[in-house]
Amino acid sequence: MTQRSIFITGGGSGIGRAAALHFAAKGWFVGVADINEAGMAETLGMIAGDAKWSGKLDVRDRARWDESLTAFAAAAGGRIDAMVNNAGIGTGGPLAELSKDEIDACLDINLRGVLYGAQAVYPYLKASGPGSALVNIASAAGITGGSGMSVYSATKFGVRGIAESLDAEWVSDGITVSSICPSFIDTPLLDGTSNRNTNENIRTRVTAAGLEITPVSEVAQAIWDAVHGHELHYLVGATARRLAFSKRWMPGKVRKQQRAAGRQGLLGK
Repeated sequence: MTQRSIFITGGGSGIGRAAALHFAAKGWFVGVADINEAGMAETLGMIAGDAKWSGKLDVRDRARWDESLTAFAAAAGGRIDAMVNNAGIGTGGPLAELSKDEIDACLDINLRGVLYGAQAVYPYLKASGPGSALVNIASAAGITGGSGMSVYSATKFGVRGIAESLDAEWVSDGITVSSICPSFIDTPLLDGTSNRNTNENIRTRVTAAGLEITPVSEVAQAIWDAVHGHELHYLVGATARRLAFSKRWMPGKVRKQQRAAGRQGLLGK
């Protein structure tokens, strides 16, 4: 049987690393790409055997996408069966106070990078279909927006939209497209700050609010399910599931809660 292969961006830590380890344990040939070369080396060091590959990739560089996928496909025996668009950054704070560079970086990495990746990997997924898959990592912030999250939420709403569009566009090619929407996941991103005006990290704020922090292994399992399943959006964590339910059935209540939080400064004042 031909060994299946998966290409994962942001594979130097967090969700990308967890996904790489999960698929490697299932016998897949795993490729990780990141700008963090030390992190990628650590990820590959956790995978036994030789069915692994890594390469430096800035997802904003369209030409580098082609080079990376060509190199990975060659290492993996000429095919790519799945790709995870996982690389992303967080940006928080009042929109009026964000710099152009902060806005551009978040849009370019979280949104433009996903589009570039999808475009670049399409020929490989088409060739290995039916049964190939593209998985985009979105967020609970792509279900509803909140104070201090305008740019980040815009990118994650966009990632969900890309999945929905490509799900229709690529169905005749036998390619499954989906998005993963995690809530608060136990990754290094939680140790950063949610807002440029505070030194308090996200983990502290989440814990103080009484919200759950979901193990990263649950996201890895959701990615596995997405590659092998037929759902469009996968929700990970109680917060994401609760938000999706409330946004669908009680949108007015969700809006009222977000506005109240904004007034009280809970999300970034």
